[in-house]
Amino acid sequence: MELDERIITRAILASQMETLLACTDVDVAVVGGGPSGLAAAAFIGERGLDVALIEKKLSVGGGMWGGGMMFPRIVVQEEAKRLLDHFSIHYIPYAEGYYVASSVEAVAKLTAAACDAGVEFLNLMTVEDVMVRQEGRLSGLVINWTPVGMAGLHVDPLTIGCRFAIDATGHDAVVCRLIARKSDAIRVQGEGFMWAERAEANIIGHTREIFPGLVVAGMAANAVAGEHRMGPVFGGMLLSGEYAASLIIRELCS
Repeated sequence: MELDERIITRAILASQMETLLACTDVDVAVVGGGPSGLAAAAFIGERGLDVALIEKKLSVGGGMWGGGMMFPRIVVQEEAKRLLDHFSIHYIPYAEGYYVASSVEAVAKLTAAACDAGVEFLNLMTVEDVMVRQEGRLSGLVINWTPVGMAGLHVDPLTIGCRFAIDATGHDAVVCRLIARKSDAIRVQGEGFMWAERAEANIIGHTREIFPGLVVAGMAANAVAGEHRMGPVFGGMLLSGEYAASLIIRELCS
């Protein structure tokens, strides 16, 4: 058959505009497509809720892609091995309680699970502000194209309404910092030195609804709490994403 460039262009525009319109009002907006964000989105989507995942970069995966210092391998501890099984991520035991997996496979399987759960991905988009109404609850996110900010252009943003949002933006804790600039309700302490054992042990305790309508997860949770960083061990990231999802599911599906 002969290909028509006009049909190709129209197909992309028509289908994506339909997706964008549907995402202007969702149950949950996950900000950040790293391991905790992908896991949270997949678990929430599995419960039939409308989920949009906003990622500032072209691709999802966050720090997991690079494994440890660009060696594409990650380590997951015993407590999170069941999540590797849940997402059908292959692994090999290395030492007692330590398992090694391919970082590329892990990102691919988490992304596929989120897609299968109906999650819509909005990549190359940045959250530049939040919406908070008189009742003091987060009700939406203010978004713009990432290249707009990179170019230093003044382009007015658009918005996404949501019942809950998850800040899974990693070390930067972007959404929490946006609120902290305009409210005393959140204080972002910043992450501490590398201490994997403590950081992994405490991350679930830091994963919580930190502001009405906003749950913080993954490394963002540790950064807000002033907790230590953990390097290329990713069990805590997956467990934090699962726990963040459970907090929202309990509220929206009960």
